[in-house]
Amino acid sequence: MGTLDRDAAITAAMAGATANVDWLTSDRIEALTGGHGMLNLPVVAIADALAVEILRGTDVNVKFANAQRQPVDDLLEKAIGAARAAGADSANAALLSAVVLYLAGAQAQVGIPAGNRKLGATARMIAGVDRCGVAAIPTGKKNNKISGFPAVQAIYEAMRAGQLSPISGRNVPVGVGGGPIFGHSTLGEDVVFPAMAENGARIGTQAMLDALAGAGMPVAGLTAAMFGAAAILEIIHPDADVADRYGPYGKVTSAFVAGQSAARTAGLPEMLHVRLTGEEVPTARLIGDLGLILKDVGGPTVIGMMALDEVLQLFEEFARYTDPPLGHLCADAVVAFRSLIVPGADPRDVARRLADARLATSIDPDTTITAMNIVARKAMQVRRGPVSDALLAASTPLATAALYRRAALAHDRLAAGVPLAEVVEELDRSRLTTICARLSARQSTALRKSVTITVDRVAAGARRDSKMARRWLAFDPAIDVSITVEGVTTHLRGFVNDVVPAVVKGERSDVAWAVPLVAPAVGEILVAGNVITNVTVPAAMAAVLGIESVESAAESAVNAAFLSAGIPGAKARAESAATMARDIATAMAGGGR
Repeated sequence: MGTLDRDAAITAAMAGATANVDWLTSDRIEALTGGHGMLNLPVVAIADALAVEILRGTDVNVKFANAQRQPVDDLLEKAIGAARAAGADSANAALLSAVVLYLAGAQAQVGIPAGNRKLGATARMIAGVDRCGVAAIPTGKKNNKISGFPAVQAIYEAMRAGQLSPISGRNVPVGVGGGPIFGHSTLGEDVVFPAMAENGARIGTQAMLDALAGAGMPVAGLTAAMFGAAAILEIIHPDADVADRYGPYGKVTSAFVAGQSAARTAGLPEMLHVRLTGEEVPTARLIGDLGLILKDVGGPTVIGMMALDEVLQLFEEFARYTDPPLGHLCADAVVAFRSLIVPGADPRDVARRLADARLATSIDPDTTITAMNIVARKAMQVRRGPVSDALLAASTPLATAALYRRAALAHDRLAAGVPLAEVVEELDRSRLTTICARLSARQSTALRKSVTITVDRVAAGARRDSKMARRWLAFDPAIDVSITVEGVTTHLRGFVNDVVPAVVKGERSDVAWAVPLVAPAVGEILVAGNVITNVTVPAAMAAVLGIESVESAAESAVNAAFLSAGIPGAKARAESAATMARDIATAMAGGGR
């Protein structure tokens, strides 16, 4: 094989590292195409399927029509089919399709008994799944998970105690209950339905907040409010008109009242804001409508509800600025989808604004943009369309630039005689420095004080002696962190294994204030196997330059990657990338394979 110049060597290393998208991450993303573990790819597929139809002019409105079928049914059928093809089971496909279509502008409910249509119920019927009560629907997994049972139980206890309804059914005269005299007049619309909606949503939401806390989970207001609203809406007339004090006649229903009460109980803001478009959405309406969908849509699983949480990161108030494992990434797709269907939207402009917005908030921009690129490419393996195209357009230029910087640095260092292990460690040190610097700037802005966060130690085997725990960072992290606020430094040694448990148990009130400030950096570190270009690109370059064998290069790179090789999987991917890069270099030099 002839000798390659610098540019050719960089080209070979980059081409080898990116030849298979699976080689860019230690996450098991091929499993995602079968719906195993998470459902982000079905969400992208739903968004692509709906975007094609909506941009073609298909009406998203749910109409009170005297017809067996309407265009929204076709939209749901295509979305559910796309989700199934991408690995979702029917119940999860129904939930996610209904919610994404709702976020595109479809109504959650229209009409009165004959011809009444509910988006969740329609999705359930098209998917061919059974309804299940709110008590059996799980929350998403946030370490632990619960179901809607606490909300249902609390509401029924209040009901039996006479604390839910302002009247007793024992006092309703014969011939009044069960018909329009009650349901479509003062008694139902002005008295009973709104009171039960308010009381039930408050009681159910508070029960969920308490249950989440009791399960050792984050007390997520959004989750509690959705379940609180859903639990009362499966009891009361869920789409009744209500008294004028709640809003204009015909514009607000009992679902809105339930959503308003649930949102207030959960401490959610009154208005939410759609990312990129800036559109304002009343929280009460969103929560009420999601409650309607949830009670009707069937029996989603935990991963379906986790994907729902990701979908709702469409709103600024729920958005995450740290990078998760790749199976969680689908919010970008929903943001792109919502922006693409705005009349007159320019796909290139949407892609540019999406990239700018993600980079502005990220604490590890190269990881954020590369992760988006990986998910876009993987999504295209099962389906492609305007949304996956937008994700690819948003991420490819910057992800390529990030790869180039790594390949160029690796070439120059290796050509100068620097050992491969030192090159990889330098790249991971740079990744860590970026995380700390950007989080420090973010917290400084939030506190309006000078904040500097540093990670002083990153190692494995904090408390366990097993070979696996001592080998892989993410399984037993030993991390020391320091935070300096206005010149005063606080050291948090053993952050994960000592400090956090002590704070949660009330034993370290002296440092409790610091934990939420530094936790995002530690969380970013612990999922750093989501993007492993700091491992694969230098290994590929070492193989291209003939400095180490493929096997040796992969071994050296993984052993040196104290951050990026935090979970198993990087070595096999580095070997594959290095082998491909070596073969590309051989071909470029005129040596065939």
